[in-house]
Parts: sequence; C-alpha cells; structure tokens
Amino acid sequence: MAEEQRTAGRGRDRVRLAVVVGALGVVFGDIGTSPIYSLQTVFDPDDPHPVPVSTANVYGVVSLIFWSVMIIVTVSYVLLAMRIDNDGEGGIMALIALLRRRASAAGRKTALLLALLGIFGASLFFGDSMITPAISVLSAVEGVEVVEPSFASWVVPITAVIIVALFSVQRHGTAAVGRVFGPVMITWFVVIGALGVRGVVRHPAILEALSPTYAIGFLAGHFGIAFFALAAIVLAVTGAEALYADMGHFGRRAISRGWLFLVLPALTLSYLGQGALIIADHASISSPFFLLAPGWARLPLVLLATAATVIASQAVITGAFSVASQAGQLGYLPRLRLAHTSESSIGQIYVPWINWLLMVSVLTLVFAFRSSAALAYAYGMAATGTITITTLLSLYMARRQWGTPRWLIGTGAGVLLLVDLLFVAANLTKLVHGAWLPLAIALTAFTLMTTWKRGRRIVTDERERLEGPLLGFIDEIRTGTSVTRQVPGTAVFLNRGKVTAPLAMRANVEHNHVRHEHVIIMSLETEPVPRVPEDERIVIDDLGYAHDGIFHVVVRYGYVETPDVPGALAMLDPETTEGQLDLDQASYFLSKIELHAGPARTMAPWRKRLFIATSHATADAADYFGLPRDRTVIMGSRIEV
Repeated sequence: MAEEQRTAGRGRDRVRLAVVVGALGVVFGDIGTSPIYSLQTVFDPDDPHPVPVSTANVYGVVSLIFWSVMIIVTVSYVLLAMRIDNDGEGGIMALIALLRRRASAAGRKTALLLALLGIFGASLFFGDSMITPAISVLSAVEGVEVVEPSFASWVVPITAVIIVALFSVQRHGTAAVGRVFGPVMITWFVVIGALGVRGVVRHPAILEALSPTYAIGFLAGHFGIAFFALAAIVLAVTGAEALYADMGHFGRRAISRGWLFLVLPALTLSYLGQGALIIADHASISSPFFLLAPGWARLPLVLLATAATVIASQAVITGAFSVASQAGQLGYLPRLRLAHTSESSIGQIYVPWINWLLMVSVLTLVFAFRSSAALAYAYGMAATGTITITTLLSLYMARRQWGTPRWLIGTGAGVLLLVDLLFVAANLTKLVHGAWLPLAIALTAFTLMTTWKRGRRIVTDERERLEGPLLGFIDEIRTGTSVTRQVPGTAVFLNRGKVTAPLAMRANVEHNHVRHEHVIIMSLETEPVPRVPEDERIVIDDLGYAHDGIFHVVVRYGYVETPDVPGALAMLDPETTEGQLDLDQASYFLSKIELHAGPARTMAPWRKRLFIATSHATADAADYFGLPRDRTVIMGSRIEV
C-alpha cells in the first residue's frame, strides 16, 4: 500500500510539473521577453523625455522596475486577481461575465458602468495583441545589429517574414508545437538569469537596488525625471494580463509557482545585471540586454530571443482569439467562424477573421514604426489601461464575492490604483509620440462592440414582434386551416427562446402550408460561465403538445464552448420524446435576417451603418452550429434597424 501511494504521488508530481512547464511556455512569454527592451527604452537618448545616465539614476530605475513588478504582477495579479475566477477561467471577459451574474445583487448602474469599463479593457487588449508581436519580434531581431551593425537594414524585412510565417501557421494550432514551448522558455529564463548574474558579479553593489528606498528616493528626489521614466518602466510588466487570462488553461497554482520560483528571479537578475553593465559602461545603453553576453554567445542569444518572442507573440494572438470568441458568446461581437485546434485543450481555438486582421495590423506597425524603441511609446498605454481596469474590477469583485471589509478594499484600492494611475498618467505624456495608437484601437473596438450589443438588442426586439407568441402559433396550426398536410420526418427549427415562434417555421407554414410530423424548436443559450456540465446541457419541454410531436429543447453552452447542434440532439433521451424523433435524417431550418437601415431613431445613422457592416462578418450559421449542409434549409426575413 505504501509503495502504491508513493507511485501515485510521483505520478501526481509529474502531472503538476508538466502543467507548470506548459504554463512557462505559454503564459510568461510576453513578460519574460520584456528585459530585451525595457531598460534600454528608459535610457534611450531619442526619448522625448530621456533619463540621464548616472549611477544614482540607474539604481533608482532598477529599483522602480523591481518594485513595479512586485506590486503589479505579484500583488495585483498573482495574489488578488487570480483568486477571482469564473469557474476557473480568468481575464477581463471572465470578470464581465461575473458582473453579469451578480448584477441583481449589485446596483444596476454600477454593474453596467463596470461592465462597460471591462469592455474597454478588452478593447485595449486587442491593441496589445497588435503591438506585442511587432515590438517583441523587432526587439529580438534588432540583436543582429549588436552582432553585425551592417545588418541593420535587414531588421525590418526579417521581422516581416517572421510575422507572416507566425500568422500563417495559426490555422494548425499550437497543439503540435506546444510541447516545445515550455523547454524553450525554461532555457530562456535560465540563460537571462545567468547573464544577469554575470553582470551582478562585475558590480555587486547593484543588489542594493532591491531596497525600496532607492525607488522611493528616485521618485521623491527626481520626480520630474522619474515620472516620465514610468512610461518606459511599465514595459517591464507588459504581459501581466496573460497570467490572469490563461488561468483557465493551467490553473492558479501552476502559474503562481512558475512565476515565484523561476520567472520572477530570472527577470530580477536580468534587470540587475543590465543595470550593473550600464554603470560600468554608459555606452552599453544602446543594447544592455545583448551586451551582457560575451561576444561568442550573442548570435545564439539573438536566435534564442527570436524564438522566445515568437512564443510571446503566439500567446497574445491566442489570447485575442479567446477574447473575440468570448465577446461573441456574450453578445458584444458577431458570431465569428472558429475552429478548435487541440483535442486536449478546449481553450486553443483559431479565428480566421481575427488572425488575418491582426497580421495586417502587425505588419503595418512594423513598417510604420520600424524600431522597438518607437513602438515602446505606444506599447505602455495598452498595458497600463488593461492593468488598471483589471485591478479596479478585481477589487470590486473581492468586495462582492468575498465580502471583504470596505476599509480593507479602500486601503488596497488606494495603494494599487495609485501605482496604476501613475503609470497611466506617465504614458499619457507620450500621447503624441505613439500612445494615441492603442487608445485609437481600443476606442474603435469599444465602439464596435457596444454598437453591436445595442443593434443586436434592437434586432431581437423587432424579431420578437414579427415572430409572435409561440404557443398561440402552435394552437393556430393545430386548429386552423393554415396547414393543409403533414410531411413525414423530423424538423429542427433554431430559435432564440420558447416565447416566440421561429421565423423559419412561421414562413414554412404560411407559404408552404405544411408542417413536419415531428418538430423540435431548439434554443441555444450562452451562460455566463466558461463551460456547462454535460448533465446540465439539455432541458426538454413538450409544451403540452407531445402527442402532436412538438417539443422545445434548450441547449446550454458556456461562453468558451462552440455549439454543436447535432451533437446536442444525439444526447436526447428517446424515452423523453416518446421515441418519436428520427434525428439521423432530421431537417434543419434557419432564419436568415437581412438588415436595412430604417427611418426609426433607434441609433445614430453612422452606428446603423456600422452595425449592418459588422453583420457581414458573422459566421455562416450552418457551419457555426455544426449543421449538415445537405439537410439544412435557410429561409430569409427582412428587418429594419
């Protein structure tokens, strides 16, 4: 028995280790590659507000970086946000879903305001998803300039080729290459930590920068310089949102362990080593990360850095797919075509429309900015905005979910939000130098999502008016003369609920004057939870017309799940439907809505045009619901908005 317990324990340990390794490969890519450009950007002489290179300033900057990472990543995310989950899922969209679930308990106006704030945070994440691949790959490829300065003109073309290749393989998913991500990133963190030690050995006194007195002294004594430096220091915490957003894939424990026992020490050593190098040689500010390595190791380091930044980009691209999918499920974006790319990980999806939009956007940024230093001004704004909103929503949910005392929430909010808002204010000073870009992207995405939500509500109301009451319609076809005959077989009509009649069913009866022998009216509901258990998937209601062969079926999905109508029907218990249904040969009926801008003042004219234009991106309903093409009938209707 003791031996069996030891064997089982070793098995569990191996599983836990595998999860930690997986988390290291996916979650920490973005924040793990920040040392390539963070310290370099702070002291960049071309910065609109450069920080003078001096020993005191280096100590202050390194100390600020360390304590910013500790407060924002370790406290705000690892200790606070990651303890607030929606059935294991994290990220801004999960927080929005939680707000929706608790809207009845909270004030409606407060919940609505916070939900809108969360949508803006998700919009900022889309900007982050465009900037991260551009700045990460650019910064890594720029390392070739350190190895051979004559290669400088090749940096942008090489970056573009890597980015095109990266987005081109997205349709294959990360399942095949995911196994190597973890070992590559472990190698990366070990290497940057070792190089950091190499720098610290040259100037051991740099370890004093770990004291918060240097950070406080730099802020208090040189606030004019330190304040502007925060716009670049925030680059050290970019990628913090990935820890929270990917929590559903790896769990809080695995991410926390990876952060505390490997990533945080490696990053700290790298920043300390770079600071020591700059103190010893001020000229090394041109590329302190790569200059930490001996000459013979710089080319291999460039190759390793390129691999690490590709992995970092992969993580944020996958995150954009997830956010777009979840936003669609929650009604903030149209239904987009997507594909699951892994049989073992349900969260790994591919969204073609988002993929190609991101690729074009990233390439545009690379050719427009042409250097990681120029992009850095834009990068920080996206990160600080997302971090601040996540912190605010997390503190609110901590009060609602845990009942944390108000004085404690107030104290935490005072400290954490003060730090976050300082970073936001500092990045606003870079507004004309590039910080406008993520704000413009976020405002565009926010306008799109709120317009879609509003337009969808208008269409739903009008559709319900046209459909009319379901029970009244069934009584009409049972007792009236609108149906002249029944045809054999089973018809499945997809509908939005069981209050109104499906438009396709009403059109079939009114124009063809027939009904099928057996009818299923199916409603798909997206719950504000990631996944719905299989035993809670289906609810059957015979509406009192079981003997007439009419049933209503509700199929429930979580916001990260993809609907599969035939698969859901296969779960029906034959006894519940009295063995009447022939699902193998069932016909499926869909209602296709044709939208037109009407005279009613439901929305501003430009928003109507935007809503109608956005509707064209909606995925084909038959594909989205997994319906067999040869047994699907689409019937059209016209609605004005």
